[in-house]
Amino acid sequence: MTIQRRVLGTAALEVSAIGLGCMSMTGGYSGHPDRAQMIGVLRDAVDRGVTFFDTAEIYGPHANEELVGEALEPVRDSVVIATKYAQDIDPTQRTPRGRMLLPGDISAAVDGSLRRLRTSYIDLYYQHRVNPEAPIEDFAGAIRELMDAGKVGGWGLSEASAETIERANAITPVTAVQSEYSLWWRRPEQEVLAVCEAHGIGFVPFSPLGKGFLTGTIDDRTTFEEGNDLRAQIPRFAPEARAHNLGLVESVKDVATSHGATPGQVALAWLLAQRPWIVPIPGTTKLHRVEENLAAAVLALSEEELARLTSASDHADIQGGRYPEFLEAQTNL
Repeated sequence: MTIQRRVLGTAALEVSAIGLGCMSMTGGYSGHPDRAQMIGVLRDAVDRGVTFFDTAEIYGPHANEELVGEALEPVRDSVVIATKYAQDIDPTQRTPRGRMLLPGDISAAVDGSLRRLRTSYIDLYYQHRVNPEAPIEDFAGAIRELMDAGKVGGWGLSEASAETIERANAITPVTAVQSEYSLWWRRPEQEVLAVCEAHGIGFVPFSPLGKGFLTGTIDDRTTFEEGNDLRAQIPRFAPEARAHNLGLVESVKDVATSHGATPGQVALAWLLAQRPWIVPIPGTTKLHRVEENLAAAVLALSEEELARLTSASDHADIQGGRYPEFLEAQTNL
């Protein structure tokens, strides 16, 4: 299969049309996957044509960057690595210290990520969450210094508001914005996508499959392990909400059946059709899911099918928040 490519923003990063979100490879959804197996999945993903890999300092913490660094070191020059900074993390205990990073902390943070990723530069360095305690312009200036030093190629923002993106971009051009976006979470359409389009900023949807919900593999009988699976804390995965929300999945399944495709492939194809500069990063720990997701890039949905899916989403009346309230309060700032 020839994997389509797309270009992200001002840094002109050419990446595979479908990337790979690596967070779950060190836990979050199903305990702690075997490290050697995950290194194998990452390297096999490269062999299948994936060139865009997403991690973050907080995943683990640190363990995910270390995994990605080891797996991709042999092919570093042929892949694009994105990572993120946000919280002050104790390097010995590997636990958050309870405060968010300030602009003066970013230089040390990037050096830590560089070590763990076994690289001399980071292709795309995101601010994982906006810190209201310091102006975004100051973060933009700190990133500019790292870019001038050759440590960072492009920078981005995650879960930021349209206003913050514009302010940041005015100081240091933003390469990409990463936020949740899918058929069951479409807030970026309200303002953020328009700002990205106006300024030539790429958009990278995380959880493009609704944390697995849009794959059709979750139903009202599915259970999520407390303490090991973050979906156990998410309101829209609560039993009553989940039973209601399955209506949207049935619409996705109907389109998938007509193409001999999977619901997940249809959900990804819908996203890709929204803008040519959108690059989803579905996460998985299984190679066959990587292959399934990549096939979505060549699934052509008709205008009528795209409109039908959009209408189903419009009328789904999704129940439950996509985050607990304390996490949602950290977004769209």
